[in-house]
Amino acid sequence: MSDIVPTGRRIEGAAGVQIVLDEWGRPEDPLVLFLHGGGQTRHSWKRAGSQLAGAGMRSVTVDLRGHGDSDWSPDGDYSLHSICDDIVAVLSALGGKATLVGASLGGLTALLVADTRPDLVTRLVLVDVVTRIEQSGSERIRDFMQSAPEGFASLDEAADRIAVYLPHRTRPRSTQGLRKNLRQHEDGRWHWHWDPAMFRTPPDLNPLGMAAELDAAARRLRVPTLLLQGALSDVVSDEGVDHFRGLVPQLKVVRLDGAAHTAAADDNDAFARAVQDFVLDR
Repeated sequence: MSDIVPTGRRIEGAAGVQIVLDEWGRPEDPLVLFLHGGGQTRHSWKRAGSQLAGAGMRSVTVDLRGHGDSDWSPDGDYSLHSICDDIVAVLSALGGKATLVGASLGGLTALLVADTRPDLVTRLVLVDVVTRIEQSGSERIRDFMQSAPEGFASLDEAADRIAVYLPHRTRPRSTQGLRKNLRQHEDGRWHWHWDPAMFRTPPDLNPLGMAAELDAAARRLRVPTLLLQGALSDVVSDEGVDHFRGLVPQLKVVRLDGAAHTAAADDNDAFARAVQDFVLDR
């Protein structure tokens, strides 16, 4: 079964923050938990989640706190450690060990979960993220997430902004898919589907300030680990990959030639094949 069952399930994370998730597949199948990047939602994984369920896996996609339909933090706490605590709560509620698949922010969260709760993690997949990322790429993401605080008059206007941010992609003809990544206010304007407070209240989501801690966590990894590197990425460089490989001897690297930092969406089929082969140990 590859349909979503149920849609929008809610699980209580750290400090009562409600985390929303979708599920594909059967409860008895191997669990794969997908954690999106900053500025994305659980819907970023929809195609991959369905494909992996069709291959015999239980796929679960999560909205991180402050993103999508999950709660915004009441005290503006968006530290990696709090997000990590949310995911530990989700894994505990799901009742099984999992392969964690994390992109960017979700990947760093997955790394911390694998370090602090290795009993809950069987394998780790990092999607275009390592412990030493490129500052220019990180700043470009932050600038995009903080853009348009006044919102957009239409979905077309938002699509134009995204097209500038992702110049390697063809702008979709239809904007209807953006309804899951934006929220409409009573005045009719559309706003990004994340809490702007995550950039106003420290600690913020800045992995550059946590490099030493993330390196230490990577050195302690013992689970099989896969890095999917977007060949067109401005966030993960070859030097960053080499540094990470030195920390994680068991690391396997797959380079996605047609992908940038948003690797899973840029080349979903290659991404899904690589994850499937890794989970099934092929």
